[in-house]
Amino acid sequence: MPHAAPTVLQGAAPALPMLARNVTHFMRLLRDAGFGLSPAHAVDALDALCHVDIGAREEVRAALAALVLSGPDQRPLFDAAFDLFWRDPDWEGKMRAMLLPRVDAGAPPPKRSNRLADALAARNPPAPSRDQPGREERFTAPLTFSDQERLAQRDFETLTADEWRALQHMVRTRRTHLALQRTRRLRAAACGTRADLRASARLAVRQHGEWLRWKFRKHAERKPPVVLLLDISGSMSQYSRAVLYFCHALMQSRERMHVFLFGTRLTNVTRALRERDPDDAVNLIAGQVRDWAGGTRIGAALATFNRQWARRTLAGRATVLLVSDGIDLEHIDLLDAEMARLRRFAHRIIWLNPLLRYAEFSPRARGIQAILPHVDALRPAHNLDSLFALESLLAEDVRQPVTQGMPTWK
Repeated sequence: MPHAAPTVLQGAAPALPMLARNVTHFMRLLRDAGFGLSPAHAVDALDALCHVDIGAREEVRAALAALVLSGPDQRPLFDAAFDLFWRDPDWEGKMRAMLLPRVDAGAPPPKRSNRLADALAARNPPAPSRDQPGREERFTAPLTFSDQERLAQRDFETLTADEWRALQHMVRTRRTHLALQRTRRLRAAACGTRADLRASARLAVRQHGEWLRWKFRKHAERKPPVVLLLDISGSMSQYSRAVLYFCHALMQSRERMHVFLFGTRLTNVTRALRERDPDDAVNLIAGQVRDWAGGTRIGAALATFNRQWARRTLAGRATVLLVSDGIDLEHIDLLDAEMARLRRFAHRIIWLNPLLRYAEFSPRARGIQAILPHVDALRPAHNLDSLFALESLLAEDVRQPVTQGMPTWK
């Protein structure tokens, strides 16, 4: 938290220590909002401000933007943070206002950034009320390590609004990466147990016949291609939203993913998830998807995917993640046939079913019985820990038998 109010970049030039302090806090604010910044960026920013006119606001904005922006999608968030931090003396009040919905008569409300609000709230918790001088002051540390563990084990359907926002922040700040898969291809390596005789001989020729150093090769690794089929019917609404935020984090980590949503129809939302801000991505998806929290036609959605998208997205030993509770009461024969067709296209099919959170769960529904014989693994998807477990599960390169990893039902 800054020890003084942010310096207003208009008028007289500020003292250098105060400027350095506020520039450092501004860089920390941008980093908490999702910018990939390091302490070296603060040093570079101070050096850049020595070459511009501090009294010219637009020159300062342009100098800082040239240092911290890595893409055009970051510009609106940077402008909002710059105007809020450097200009408005009541920036803490503005921060609190960003956390609340606001309606202005006669004009549309300005676009709010939840990432910026989260970053400001984390750095500037609201001051305790002074109306009750005798009231005992309690200091809490929100989202400590124990709190994060408990929240990661909570069922998505039982979360309150505050816990839901905290969970979104956990997913957004965690650098989620899928484990790499080992391939049969070989690449050059600095050390190892597999000698590369050809490269070693070429090196010896360049060194006038002296065999001084060995070259090695090792198996190359790659990011596993993943296709996500996400059920957005009414019974899956809360779980689908959480999985969608998790997929956005994977897309920002440059994972090879294609994401499709289905309820009564199939919708490709891969391009929308490439938006840097997850809230902007979800709002863009909301404009594309018309059947959210509606009915379910799993068989028809799989038929559309198999005929229009399977050959394009399932190349390269891709893994299919089917996130659904399997509750489908129509066209069970179609569902069985399309799952068999999908099984021939995909390298593996992993079924994530939130119903596995119940200890007494058994596959009695006809839709579940139709899907179950065609999947390689069945896993729960009701909390954050179950989603993080996918990072290691997708690294397994061998096809598992259908019964492995499945619970034992009576």
